Amino acid sequence: MKAVFALSAVAALAAKASAACWSESQGYPCCSSANAMVWFTDASGEWGVENNDWCGIPKAAASSSCWAASQGYPCCKSTSVVEYTDASGSWGIENGDWCGIVGGTTPSKPATGASTGASTGGAKGDVTVGSQYSHSGNPFKGHKFFVNPYYVDEVDKAIAQMSDSSLIKKAEKMKEYSNAIWLDNIENMNNWLERNLKDALAEQNAGSETVLTVFVVYDLPGRDCHALASNGELLANDGDMERYKTEYIDVIDEKLATYKSQPIVLVIEPDSLANLVTNLETTPACADSEKYYLDGHAYLIQKFGSYPHVAMYLDIGHAFWLGWDDNRQGAAKVYSKVIKSGSPGKVRGFASNVANYTPWEDPELSRGPDTEWNSCPDEKRYIEAMYKDFKSAGISSVYFIEDTSRNGVKNDRYHPGEWCNQMGSGIGARPQANPVSGMDYLDAFYWVKPYGESDGTSDTSAKRYDGYCGHRTAMKPAPEAGQWFQAFFEEGLKNANPPL
Repeated sequence: MKAVFALSAVAALAAKASAACWSESQGYPCCSSANAMVWFTDASGEWGVENNDWCGIPKAAASSSCWAASQGYPCCKSTSVVEYTDASGSWGIENGDWCGIVGGTTPSKPATGASTGASTGGAKGDVTVGSQYSHSGNPFKGHKFFVNPYYVDEVDKAIAQMSDSSLIKKAEKMKEYSNAIWLDNIENMNNWLERNLKDALAEQNAGSETVLTVFVVYDLPGRDCHALASNGELLANDGDMERYKTEYIDVIDEKLATYKSQPIVLVIEPDSLANLVTNLETTPACADSEKYYLDGHAYLIQKFGSYPHVAMYLDIGHAFWLGWDDNRQGAAKVYSKVIKSGSPGKVRGFASNVANYTPWEDPELSRGPDTEWNSCPDEKRYIEAMYKDFKSAGISSVYFIEDTSRNGVKNDRYHPGEWCNQMGSGIGARPQANPVSGMDYLDAFYWVKPYGESDGTSDTSAKRYDGYCGHRTAMKPAPEAGQWFQAFFEEGLKNANPPL
């Protein structure tokens, strides 16, 4: 995402701009079209991307008769058929993409008429715009995975900095794979949630497959209470809890209710519940956040868990966080309690190794001093053990997804639980449903963390500096969490396993 500080830095150098090109005053050109796709919105205006750099979308678009231009879409030229209506207006479809309908409209197509989608391997019959999709079995099976357009743009910018042709070829492959879209603050949620749902639905309508989109819900008050690098915008207090519910969860809920004819997966609040298992007594910030973590999960499970087209996975850390026997037993109690608190909402299962490096299998490791007597020293053994523990705790739906975005190779870590920008890491197994024979409770390998985005800054003077990002096995210099880390990306391409 375009950093606010970048705009501030160039503002002092900018000359007075014309009204038509407002972004020149901040050191950026204006986009060539007022209908350019909106990638980011801040107090200055709407930003697009051209030639691998930011450009300001001319403000004339806001006053244009084409109201859809402000959201990055053209207005319809040849159709007035309403495919659906939201707060912005009525939308049609042309050339497999959305367009805004101006003026008179034609009634929406009835659900019993000709399909605008098609039958898929995961659903019976035709999928039509507006008809209710329902997950049946594995939510990842039988769908095309939506490719995150923001990540594609990040990779294109990374390629522009490369000269090694073999590395460029590998980077180009990265644009073919799906990864999750992180709704990591209120602004990003408003910018990215509906845009990507809308694009995925247009892709679904234009093709012959249902299109699955994966989002990470990640903005709890007091977020990441035991880490400094990824603390969130909301604090652990009643006022911010109300903001979380009304400005974040309720808005997501509204969009989920609107986009009901497509499959959606939500990965819920990484690192939160795992912190309640292990860090309440040692970390005051986690004790302060406890009630907000519990209340927030109950609230969102009740809302999101009622939709048949939405599947949720609660984050369970990774093998070197909750893998020890006592931690797993504690986790079974916490997660069982949380799921019950969200009744009648349903949870499909659990997400493991999100943004982490623990290998799927590591036969060289066993329970002993090298693993601090952890009986689950790799992800496969961890998920096998968690399945048994969660079932024994009375949790009815116990399925897992494994984040394989960065665990392709075993890192030479000082401690296997280290998590920040690890040297020698490599991209792991590609996203796929039912990846391991005999593990019917493993729904998917999936890239939850977009590879190349930093875990946290190595700048010791930074407010969000975390000591783990300064360890000897962490790559340096590293930017702030979520910002692009070119050297880290190139390292992952070289070490990808299987190779790209």
